[in-house]
Amino acid sequence: MPTSSFTLPSFAKINWSLRILGRREDGYHEIRTLLQTVSLRDELHFAEGPTADIVLSCSDPQIPLGDDNLIVRAAKSLRDRFDVKAGALIHLEKRIPARGGLGGASSNAAVALLGLARLWNLPVSLGELQKLGAALGADVPFFLFGGCAMATGTGTDIAPVADRARQYLLIVTPAATVATAKAYEALKAPALTSSDDVSILSISHASVDLELSHLWVSHNDFEDVIFASEPEIERVKKALLKVGAGSSLLAGSGSSVFGIFESREEQERAVIEMEAETGWRVFPAVTVLRDEYLRALGTCIDALSL
Repeated sequence: MPTSSFTLPSFAKINWSLRILGRREDGYHEIRTLLQTVSLRDELHFAEGPTADIVLSCSDPQIPLGDDNLIVRAAKSLRDRFDVKAGALIHLEKRIPARGGLGGASSNAAVALLGLARLWNLPVSLGELQKLGAALGADVPFFLFGGCAMATGTGTDIAPVADRARQYLLIVTPAATVATAKAYEALKAPALTSSDDVSILSISHASVDLELSHLWVSHNDFEDVIFASEPEIERVKKALLKVGAGSSLLAGSGSSVFGIFESREEQERAVIEMEAETGWRVFPAVTVLRDEYLRALGTCIDALSL
């Protein structure tokens, strides 16, 4: 039987590594990136609606509530796919910074697909949700797996990999704005000249493990262009290293930067120093391993045909 109301976590992500391999014939970019879920999270509350409408509310008044929001688009795509006549009330408790490169909107969309499949008691498979998610955004399929995973192609081809030990992180989002489309444009990535280039550059699932030793916290191709356009973001990276981070990297293609600390104590000391900066949002976090991620989503994952 469907559940009348429930709440699910919607975790953020970081990119341990992000490589832009080239521009495809379809205009999208071929990428290779190692993704990781982290404990910074939003929450989505689902309830049965009195009408057939999808009604979204949010704790952050800056978040759009119509078709510009991936939650609404995810709900409508799932409803259309299964010809659902019911509606839903969805409330988003927002904590992940918008446009921070932390995958908040994509995570919200994936969790909306999972939550509404449960609310509407739909006979949906993981494969079907992956297809719906890929049509919504490149990072959405990853959030159906969680933990650590390699994403290739346009970012929708997901190969889960073994989680490493828990890492203590500090994620910092300054008051700077990055438009992902403009960041890609500034990269001026060379065009891939044929479909063969795509198959050669895309890493196969079988060879993922061979790549990992070269990818952990190694490089983000967006750093140079984003640091050039927004020097405040580069200043965050330098500040994280100064307060003791063993390494630091731009978190994705947005404005957030993360640093890795050896212990919770070092992380806590760094929080105090970083919070002294005006206009910087500081989020202590840890990595969320795949088993933890799947447990947090509970019956929504268990009910899928894997």
